[in-house]
Amino acid sequence: MTKAFGTWERMLLALLVLLLAGFGLGIDGFMSPYALADSTFNFSEKGLLALAMALLIMAGEIDLSIAATLSLCSLAMGFAMKAGAGLPLMLLAAFGTGAAAGALNGWLVTAYRLPAIVVTIGSLSLYRGIALVVLGDQAITGYPEALSVLGNGYLGDLVGLPWLIVPIEFAILLLMAVFVGVLLHRTVTGRRLVAIGANPIASRFSGIEVDRHRFALFVFAGLMAALAAVLLTGRIGSTRPNIALGWELDAVTMVILGGVAIEGGRGSIVGVLLAALLLGLFTFALGMANISGIVMAMIVGILLIVSMVLPRLVRGPRVLL
Repeated sequence: MTKAFGTWERMLLALLVLLLAGFGLGIDGFMSPYALADSTFNFSEKGLLALAMALLIMAGEIDLSIAATLSLCSLAMGFAMKAGAGLPLMLLAAFGTGAAAGALNGWLVTAYRLPAIVVTIGSLSLYRGIALVVLGDQAITGYPEALSVLGNGYLGDLVGLPWLIVPIEFAILLLMAVFVGVLLHRTVTGRRLVAIGANPIASRFSGIEVDRHRFALFVFAGLMAALAAVLLTGRIGSTRPNIALGWELDAVTMVILGGVAIEGGRGSIVGVLLAALLLGLFTFALGMANISGIVMAMIVGILLIVSMVLPRLVRGPRVLL
């Protein structure tokens, strides 16, 4: 199988083509340009979370609180708006909250040598709990129109080209994917992150400041959660206590399905982006077919398991000596 496709990314690309062909034949209107453009709203914010998660997992860490951080950033925007702040201050509140939430995770992991999975499970409950306690069953609405344009608009509307039906959210996802991809695959910092994930002890002895890089990754995850919060809040027009609930599972699924090794030290951003496209289009097609959300959640769980097992089957069984 590896020889047939060459790389994991080519396999994902082949699956993406099969998915488009299959659902295109089975669902009326699925392959129309407008439907495909609108399908990107289904995964663009999740894709942003997955990009940050990919860097963390490649460095041997994980952040299960990233979706809860998103909800906290949206809450900060809502309070800033209610206090009379304009859009720039609302954005500052979101990104400041995201950076602070990520910094707390990074500080606990690096300063106290705590497992990231334990720390972020705790902060997941903390951040999500704050949103639930503060909002209760209420929602904050009335956001400015400019925010709605970010979440729901198209590039063509901004540049005066009506035929350019590329959502702004998707364009931002692509730009961030290019940035993260260049950082990971074309810079010294990226090579150091991969080295940390492959062998953190050897990385320390080679002079890499492991804790500083890990801390920076958690802050970056918080900033990406803030960016996703800005887009999602603008798209739905409100801040709700259950916003982005369970999205950490979707982000992890995109990362692992994209070929990033769960043990760290291996993976590519191209694979993560293809996995985001594959998973997003798949769930969008299921929605067009009126499949329930519970069934979709089950399928995401199955994909997560398969994406962890399949690479090992492709590489063949390991022989223990």
